[in-house]
Amino acid sequence: MDQFSLNGKVAIVTGASRGIGEAIAHTYARAGARVVLASRKPEGLSAVAEAIRAAGGEATPVAAHMGDQVAVKALVQKTIEVYGGVDIVVNNAATNPHFGPLLTSEESMWDKTLDVNLRGYFRLIREAVPSMIGRGGGKIINLASIAGLTPQPGMALYGITKAAVIMLTKSLAVELAPHNIQVNAIAPGFIKTRFSQAIWDNAQLNALIIASTPAKRIADASELTGLALYLASQASNFLTGQALVIDGGLTLSPGALGS
Repeated sequence: MDQFSLNGKVAIVTGASRGIGEAIAHTYARAGARVVLASRKPEGLSAVAEAIRAAGGEATPVAAHMGDQVAVKALVQKTIEVYGGVDIVVNNAATNPHFGPLLTSEESMWDKTLDVNLRGYFRLIREAVPSMIGRGGGKIINLASIAGLTPQPGMALYGITKAAVIMLTKSLAVELAPHNIQVNAIAPGFIKTRFSQAIWDNAQLNALIIASTPAKRIADASELTGLALYLASQASNFLTGQALVIDGGLTLSPGALGS
């Protein structure tokens, strides 16, 4: 299983204080990576770092808001200072301040959502790529969403940013391929995390999602980590520019939400 080993690699995972980011960080640490945990607030990060260390892994928490260009630059600089470079970036931090019809969204909501969900991804990639090139290559994994592939009720603004993330992924995959840097996206369906609690905590909406999903359930964050490990490892060296859907078949269903 050496092709899935991350021994000697350094990974930055954003939104790592809980949910999908936390699950990916634990998986990377178990695979041998030294992991830098980033999130807006330091409290949750410390707990995740302690848990990784208790399990024998290596992790460093760094508070950084992806909407702050200075903070993103400092995050990468801290990673290089502590571990010598960057090999893997997981752009997972996201925000969703608006739920409802798109025309009810406000300009401030657009600004916040675009700044974190799209420009934040770009900022981190831009800062990390020089180190990746210097180390002979790298892996960039962007968390997109099925909301970026097909309209989801109440999630238009969020979905617009995730559609843009998919194009960001494809564009950078082409530009960075000559440097042996693979750029891919994961497009999850409905995952039971605190970020999505407003959806799965709504009994009517939760029932509708489950009825529309061929797998007849909502996934746990741990069910994305195998794919995230594959995309970070040498096993995926010839895969780039793809948005890999992991949704229990929701987007294949004739009764899918938004269809």
